Amino acid sequence: MPRSRRRRWNWPSNRCPPVRHLDLMGWEEAEWPNLGDKKRMISSGNPFEYLVETLVCSPDKTFFNISKLQGTEYDALPYCIRVVLETVVRNCDGVLVKEDDAMKVLKWNTNCECQEIPFLPARVVLQDFTGIPAMVDFAAMRDVMKKLDRDPKLVNPACPTDLIVDHSLQLDFTKCSAAQTGSTASSIDSPRQSSKLPPAKPASTKSHCRGQSSCKGACDSGSTSQSSREQIENTPMLCPFHLQPIPEPEAALKSLELEFNRNKERLQFFKWCSKAFKNVTVIPPETGTVHQVNLEYLSRLVMEKEGYLYPDSVLGTDSHTTMVNGLGILGLGFGGIESEAAMLGIPISLNLPEVVGCEVTGSVSQLSTSIDVVLSITKHLRQADLSGRFVEFFGEGVSQLSVVDRTTIANMCPEYGATVAFFPVDQVTLSHLKQTGVDEQRLRVFEAYMKAVKLLKEENSTTIPRYSKVLEINLNTIVPYVSGPKRPQDRVSVTDMKKDFETCLNEKVGSRGFHIPAERQKLEVSVTYKSSEYMLSHGSVLIAAVISCTNNCNPSVMLTAGLLAKKAVEAGLKVKPYIRTSLSPGSGTVTHYLTASGVLPFLNQLGFDIFGYGCSRCVSNTNPLPEEIVTAIKEGDLVACGVFSGNKHFEGSRCSCVRANYLASPPLVVAYALAGTVNIDLQTDALGFNSRGEKVFLRDIWPTREEVLQVEENLIIPSMFKELKIKIEKQNTRWNLLDSPESTLFPWDLRSTYIRSPPFFSRLDKVPAPPPAIERAHVLLYLGDSVTTDHISPAGSISRTSPAAKYLIQRNLAPREFNSYGARRGNDAVMTRGTFANMKLFNKLVGKPGPKTIHFPSGKMMDVFEAAELYQKCDFPLIILAGKKYGSGNSRDWAAKGPFLLGVRAVIAESYEKIHKDHLVGIGIAPLQFLPGENAESLSLSGKEQYSISIPDKLVPGESLEVKTSTGKVFHVTAAFNNEAEVTFYKHGGILSYVARKYL
Repeated sequence: MPRSRRRRWNWPSNRCPPVRHLDLMGWEEAEWPNLGDKKRMISSGNPFEYLVETLVCSPDKTFFNISKLQGTEYDALPYCIRVVLETVVRNCDGVLVKEDDAMKVLKWNTNCECQEIPFLPARVVLQDFTGIPAMVDFAAMRDVMKKLDRDPKLVNPACPTDLIVDHSLQLDFTKCSAAQTGSTASSIDSPRQSSKLPPAKPASTKSHCRGQSSCKGACDSGSTSQSSREQIENTPMLCPFHLQPIPEPEAALKSLELEFNRNKERLQFFKWCSKAFKNVTVIPPETGTVHQVNLEYLSRLVMEKEGYLYPDSVLGTDSHTTMVNGLGILGLGFGGIESEAAMLGIPISLNLPEVVGCEVTGSVSQLSTSIDVVLSITKHLRQADLSGRFVEFFGEGVSQLSVVDRTTIANMCPEYGATVAFFPVDQVTLSHLKQTGVDEQRLRVFEAYMKAVKLLKEENSTTIPRYSKVLEINLNTIVPYVSGPKRPQDRVSVTDMKKDFETCLNEKVGSRGFHIPAERQKLEVSVTYKSSEYMLSHGSVLIAAVISCTNNCNPSVMLTAGLLAKKAVEAGLKVKPYIRTSLSPGSGTVTHYLTASGVLPFLNQLGFDIFGYGCSRCVSNTNPLPEEIVTAIKEGDLVACGVFSGNKHFEGSRCSCVRANYLASPPLVVAYALAGTVNIDLQTDALGFNSRGEKVFLRDIWPTREEVLQVEENLIIPSMFKELKIKIEKQNTRWNLLDSPESTLFPWDLRSTYIRSPPFFSRLDKVPAPPPAIERAHVLLYLGDSVTTDHISPAGSISRTSPAAKYLIQRNLAPREFNSYGARRGNDAVMTRGTFANMKLFNKLVGKPGPKTIHFPSGKMMDVFEAAELYQKCDFPLIILAGKKYGSGNSRDWAAKGPFLLGVRAVIAESYEKIHKDHLVGIGIAPLQFLPGENAESLSLSGKEQYSISIPDKLVPGESLEVKTSTGKVFHVTAAFNNEAEVTFYKHGGILSYVARKYL
């Protein structure tokens, strides 16, 4: 259809318009989409318009019924690929997204890993470090709209964007240090800040529990001081002794006060964003990081906008983004530039991946906990080659995995190399959503829609999608393990524990053995303790500590321990009084759900009393054992034992008379405490006797998996989500009282060292000029292999001798006020000066590690920024020479933005990390690649030459370009653009300039 005759139709404003075609440069002005419109106008030439239907149970809801698209082929698609297909179909108009793109996805199994398609996420999740540069760019884009007499209110993210502020929150005061340091926090407040924060609530000097002198807070737990920079766990705190709510610890209050003062400018900017931009939601401080609960609070499962339904999908800059795949939501972790592009309405380029099916069969053994299941599945997947692939779980065993299990497995993608670990939506998912507070009417609509498009995994369905290959995990093979007796890497199956311990008694003294003579292995020593007589032997348990740290913070594992204690008490079992039992949660959250489930009193009756919130037994903080017990152990030369649920142990680290130490799950710690010995077969030997003298076995009191999941889903999760919702929506006094501008344009403070208008649009013209040739360029850096994004743009502390430090000192900041590069990502002046400021950077022009280079016109060695600044004053373009895997490591937007602002026009490398290469294109730097078998060394390039590179007006991906040097050498490089869309972005000077011109 000729462009002038195209009809247009209404479309949901959430739709992110894909841009990846060959004729983008030739668009007429009138046809450029207005990204700020509430209802985006898109051509009605969608070849799949016939698939649009209304939802039977809700006639006001409309959707694309992709299940009717060549049914047999569709039914064979993995569920995660169906989500991708729906996105392409819904956005297909024959121009921006072509029908051929949808056909590529539909025939996924023959196209995987060799075809690219545009992926448009339903929403974007940002943490604050990556969120601030993105939102600063949007604010600057509004400025240029105003400057060119256009409506700045048109500039808004094209899809819902959630920004979580607490990602970078740090704890500056440890538990007891707050009381010792007085009012240090207030001294950090910068005098240049324009508005005042409400003061933090003063710490009370009164006892948390009135009239209870024995109630001790975290400061009195006996914990050793930890690092002064720990992530705050923003969770409800309960008095561990009286189960009554108490104020937040003084250390947390002081740290939060310091956080607000230190980052006030950033927080004010974030709050302005939440009011000024449509489609932006800011999750305020004191709420939590982008962890499982927050992501689930933000997740929709099914998106709805203007009556249109479509699957939730998310692009996130946080490592936890993949967690939501456990909810049946396609979540991909990408860098800041890709996420910013999605916010701007530009799709990411997604290679159709191989999808490995993981069939889960069998059932979980009685003693196996969620942690056993999760770690065993992760270990199994780690042994497969899953790099860059999607994994999708199916089979009868999947229904035994709770949503907590699924999200944990999905979150561990980096552990086994997969991009996505996807659990299709099923009844377990829907039940979980109901418990999190989703109302029943919405759930009915969700379920009806998911059924209609065949994205709901039916329990009785026998249809199995076609996968690239299938792995099988049999839950029957998963057995619980303990680690010990001397090293954490020595794992022992619980079923073999008795036999293994007896073997250790026999073995020579070493990494496992104790070399106890055979005639003394059955020795028993009588001891009187508190007027009662007890028999001690090899394997007697003297210490049993439940420590909720690392993987053992999983609610189901701690609940299993609590329910086991409850059943043990009800059966009349007791723990011998000489055993040092303790419960040390990692945070108040654990206390919260142990209390909510009603199991904490039973743990207390067995001696597992909460005595603090921190490292204790795992850092050797053990109360002295009774003198009578120690004497008996030494006289009998007994191998006594400790059982802990921490993550490390060393021989004799707790007590010199406790020679065998085992790491175990929390419920197994309780079980061995009840048994009083590790020299026991928990399957066949009794733990003790009830009041009637009958034997009680572990199988009699071990809670079933169903019992644990029922308590978790019905009591714990609703309570946690209710607390979170209240905290986000109502109970954030600091954030609510924080002043922020009300204007459409952000009022930049020229004195600010955190927020600054970036110069990306300073020379923006409506029509881009052809990219000029690179003439007489100097080499800024000559680098080797595996230069990481951290080498290019550090995220840590700012060195006192760096150009960034000099800039801050010139603005009257003391070193203690520098903060970090990550916190100052909203200030291009700091970030540009921090580019290539890593002390471990090795520049071959200098010959030693350090952030230095040679300024060739003067022959002087200087900081990279200073050299670049001198080059720019003389209008010299710059290039970088590099080896293999340039830009490897974490995705980092300033690793591309920084070099661009230094004046780098091109990078010539042997190979690139794909994500970083895409970032270079997105910011307007040409990624050039040496021809196969060639590199700077083989071409005898010293880096001292000047380089001229001609860029043709009709540049095409993969084109060979000629490079001439000032020494007369000529060689060729490849223009490493993947497609013509990337060429288009490069010609516009990057994605930001491209989209800004569309707004114009």
